[in-house]
Order: sequence, then C-alpha cells, then structure tokens
Amino acid sequence: MDFRKTYDQIPEKFDQWRPRYCDELFAAVIEYTKLEDGKAALEIGPGTGQATEPFLKTGCEYWAIELGENFTKFMKDKFSSYPRFHIMNGDFETYDFGDQKFDLVYSAATIQWIPEKIGFPKVYDLLKSGGALAMFMTLSDEKSGNEILYEKIEEAYRRYFRVETKYNCKLDYGNAVNYGFVDFHYLDWKRTRILTADEYVEYLVSTQVEHITLQEPYRSRFLNAVRDAVLDAGGRIMIHDTIALYLTRKP
Repeated sequence: MDFRKTYDQIPEKFDQWRPRYCDELFAAVIEYTKLEDGKAALEIGPGTGQATEPFLKTGCEYWAIELGENFTKFMKDKFSSYPRFHIMNGDFETYDFGDQKFDLVYSAATIQWIPEKIGFPKVYDLLKSGGALAMFMTLSDEKSGNEILYEKIEEAYRRYFRVETKYNCKLDYGNAVNYGFVDFHYLDWKRTRILTADEYVEYLVSTQVEHITLQEPYRSRFLNAVRDAVLDAGGRIMIHDTIALYLTRKP
C-alpha cells in the first residue's frame, strides 16, 4: 500500500486535527535563510498548508509541489489571494522543475516519505549556492504523562491493531551531510496538549496513516478500547510534543 495519498482522502479532518507548529520555528527558519522579497522557497508536500503562510508573508516567491489532488485544491482555495503563491500537483520524486532554483526548500513532516538517495540529491540540485534545506515535524510522547493509561492503550494495540501494511518511513536527517550539505544543526521546542477521549480518537484517525487505513472489525474494537481507556483514566490524555527542526545548507 502506498500511504502517500492517505491524508488526501480526508483533507478537512487532517487540517482540523494535525498539530500546528510554533511561531519560534518559523522565525528560526526565516532568520537562517534571510527569506524575503526577491527570494524563492519550495515546500515539499504542503498538505493543507499548516506551514505555509509564515513564509508567504515574507514576500518571497512561494512554490509548492503536492501529490494529493484534494490537498492541491485545498491549498489553492486557502492561499490564492497571495500573488506569489504557486502550487503544482505532482510527485516531487519525478517532477521536472526545469531551471528553477530556490533559496529555501523545506518539508513539514514530508521528506521522510522520499528515499534519501532521491530526496537529498534532488533538493541539493534545486538549491542555489548558499540555499537552505529545513526539515521539521512534531514528535509526540503519549507515555511520560500517562504511565498507567499508556499501558492500557498499548493493550488495545496488542489486541486489536491489525493493519495490512505497516508504516515504515524512516529517515536519518543527519545523512544530509553525506550528500554535500553543510552547517547541519538541530533545534526544538516543547509544548503539552491535553485531549478528551473523543478528541484523542479523532486525532488518531485523522493524523496517523495506519489508523486511517485500519479496517473493520478491528477499527471499531480498537477505537472503542482506546476511548474507554482514556475515559477510565479521567477522560483526559496528556501529550508532550517536541517540535523538531533540522537546518542545513548547500555550500
């Protein structure tokens, strides 16, 4: 199964439940790249644009390449009022950008879907000399704030979580330096979310690819078990998020 278009089936729900990034992250990327009017940025797989507007507001020429047709339409409806907004519906791995070059190429939890032997060299070629690659994502910890509840949720996974295809997209972001990138460094920011039982279930089935594709009868059994576990624990689950940012540049 190709998971890459999973979220495109539910653009509104994905947009509602996907955690947002913090202002500090956007400020760090913009400062690192000195992004402004006269410069160009490319976003890989923007989805519903949760990491788009801060860059548009710099006045840069913004481009995006988006695989999902529904996401592409969502983005056009959302940002078409910006005169320097451009989006292509296509596959980054095979799309021909011609002579286009960018001061910034960035990914908000998307580049890990691309094999590094394809992704890193292609980004390198698309960047101007001195241009930057920014990769960021939200890493969620549901264990440390909920030890007993976490074990009950794990039991629900053991009993009912039966998916046809496992999500196995892994990327060592530090490997960018093996493809010519320099000045690699990492920043992060912490935050905490508290969700109700129903909110947590909606979050799972709107933002996690395996949960979206989980079929009956396992789907209902699993979700009911998770909901009941959270309700039994007081009706709330605490999630500790790490908003992680990797920055590097082309010499």
